[in-house]
Amino acid sequence: MKLWKGRFSKAATSSADEFNASIEFDQRLYKEDITGSIAHARMLGKQGIITLEESQLIIKTLQEILADIEAGKVKFTIESEDIHMNIETILTERIGATGKKLHTARSRNDQIAVDIRLYLKKETAAIDKLLKELLDALEKLAEEHVDTVMPGYTHLQRAQPVTLAYHLLAYYQMFSRDRERFADCLKRIDRLPLGSGALAGTTYNTDRDFLADELGFASVLPNGMDAVADRDFAVEFINCCAVTMMHLSRFCEELILWSSVEFSFVEIDDSFSTGSSIMPQKKNPDMAELIRGKTGRVYGDLMNLLTICKGLPLAYNKDLQEDKIPVFDAADTLKASVGIFTEMILTMKVKEDNMEHAAKYGYMNATDAADYLVSKGIPFRDCHEIIGKIVLYCINKGIAIEEMTMDEFKSFSSEFGEDIYDKIAIRSCISAKKSKGSTSFESVKAQLEEIKANK
Repeated sequence: MKLWKGRFSKAATSSADEFNASIEFDQRLYKEDITGSIAHARMLGKQGIITLEESQLIIKTLQEILADIEAGKVKFTIESEDIHMNIETILTERIGATGKKLHTARSRNDQIAVDIRLYLKKETAAIDKLLKELLDALEKLAEEHVDTVMPGYTHLQRAQPVTLAYHLLAYYQMFSRDRERFADCLKRIDRLPLGSGALAGTTYNTDRDFLADELGFASVLPNGMDAVADRDFAVEFINCCAVTMMHLSRFCEELILWSSVEFSFVEIDDSFSTGSSIMPQKKNPDMAELIRGKTGRVYGDLMNLLTICKGLPLAYNKDLQEDKIPVFDAADTLKASVGIFTEMILTMKVKEDNMEHAAKYGYMNATDAADYLVSKGIPFRDCHEIIGKIVLYCINKGIAIEEMTMDEFKSFSSEFGEDIYDKIAIRSCISAKKSKGSTSFESVKAQLEEIKANK
């Protein structure tokens, strides 16, 4: 039975009913919908809009419906269209006309707005927990690899030697900012729309501040039209998901490269890899590849919701029924990706010797060799040219810079002395970095200490 049947002389076709219904996907908001309805019923009773007896009966029955849903005893129907009308229909079937009083002083417009905000508050907390676990994993790995030397890259070319801990802590900072973004987004989510009605408020003497306290919202949205019409908070939430997925994807791209024979820096554990149906030797980093692929999916969710919202006149439009699909998908995809990624990095094997070997034979001490000549009073640009010629010389001879003889060094500059060998040793290059936030062993230890201090 349609709740608006009084206005219509003709029933919707079955195809229109099916197309119009959202219960297939918004049924997962049943808990939020009942939570909001219980608070609303309590407010109606407190304000004398319905009797206390009616309020208590509605609340009791809603709690019973919730228990029955979670026990699998309730079947939702397309005929009732959405989660709101399904629950209200069940309520009315159980307690009769009193159940119809629940919708007094509210609209489905403010009802869905509060449901999705309650859902996003819960999802934001769940994502924050997962990100904290990821940060703990990165901190643990960094502590284990403070002394593990590896190449640092720019343009995917070996650039300067760093430590694996330093590399991991770069991602630690990215994911820390992701947590900050979600925490900041929560400020916009944590505002109550319930009580706004369809768009213009209500003639009943409601208490929206009471509703905010009951539902745990930090504040009340001050304009009812805005409260029901905008989904910028949901756009922002998906944007936070997309940025976090981007960071995961970058890290996964590196793990995919590092686990190849060409790099052989890490080995992904068997439990997070797959094989080939035709090539027996293959061990594929499929979990990392899937996270990388799912990043595009979350980007699509963001564009989906932005496009839904971009041309909507105020206030509510049926287009907003489609907001839940991208929100649900982004949250589900991010949570699954963060969880599997954390497990994957905690079980992977780091091939420390291969990393250090790659760092030693990549001419990554060239900048330090140039800095050595700077310390002798030669202008940096001249030093850059001298060392560039040395690198070309070493490439042609197939040797590392540190394998040059002193006579070879002096053929490029008389300023070279025996101390050059200590200066360009890979670990010396790392230790020599003095700036705050550098890759030096001491700096990395200081970064880890700061992380612990800020917990």
